[in-house]
Amino acid sequence: MIVVTGATGNVGRSLVRSLAEAGERVVAVSRGSQDIALPDGVRHQSADLTEPDTLSPAFAGADAVFLHDTGASAHLLDPRMILELARRGGAQRIVQLSSQGVVTRPQSNSHGNLGRSFEDAVRESGMEWTILRPSGFASNAFAWIESVRTHRTVAAPFGDIGLPVIDPADIAEVAAAALREDGHSAQSYELTGPALSTPRQRAAAIGTALGESIEFFEQTSAQARAQMLQFMPEPVVETTLAILGVPHAAEQRISPDVEKVLGREPRAFAEWAQRNIVAFQ
Repeated sequence: MIVVTGATGNVGRSLVRSLAEAGERVVAVSRGSQDIALPDGVRHQSADLTEPDTLSPAFAGADAVFLHDTGASAHLLDPRMILELARRGGAQRIVQLSSQGVVTRPQSNSHGNLGRSFEDAVRESGMEWTILRPSGFASNAFAWIESVRTHRTVAAPFGDIGLPVIDPADIAEVAAAALREDGHSAQSYELTGPALSTPRQRAAAIGTALGESIEFFEQTSAQARAQMLQFMPEPVVETTLAILGVPHAAEQRISPDVEKVLGREPRAFAEWAQRNIVAFQ
């Protein structure tokens, strides 16, 4: 049995579907109620990684566990307790969704330090482990839904700086391979898209998928910071703006790891936009 935490997130939803289609027994773990759409045969379990007392029922009978990145809640986690509960539940294999920032921003309290502490716990858990370090998600473009729907516009900072954003479905497929197949133990995979894309180009790709023109407005750093602070902690905002505006060479590098695991190139942003265009209509 495979337990997927964060099962309602952008990666988790795709991963649950992929595993179910492959015939695996899956437990989908989320903090929400059981009234969520799941593939046939998938069991839902309410639990919260920040509340270890809720996890034992979720992990009971597990062979493998997918641990998602909790983002802004990461400072509330006790990774060693979570992993011990997974081990007690029967898990022998852990696949962790970490972040590229663990390597590229090692001194960042919002990315590197927190992520590294979780990765260290995973490596020392006594279970087979695989760590996934994705770049920025293509699905971050969902933040543009309202402006695209109402005004056919997109506003973002650093309009012409490219990053190799990755389709969450590709992350999910790599995770499924690591959960189901041998040969991925003690591996850390850097997961990126196939090419650099800029915010301006991503807005244009959404317009192409819609069949309409999207007007792009470049925000100042101050405007973007004020907007992000409405839903992100300040340290996360500062690190995110640094990555978007002054990325390190490593953050613009195209990794071969998706193709190495899946035997194909990662999907381009335009493919993500086409597949998700109903959200912007």
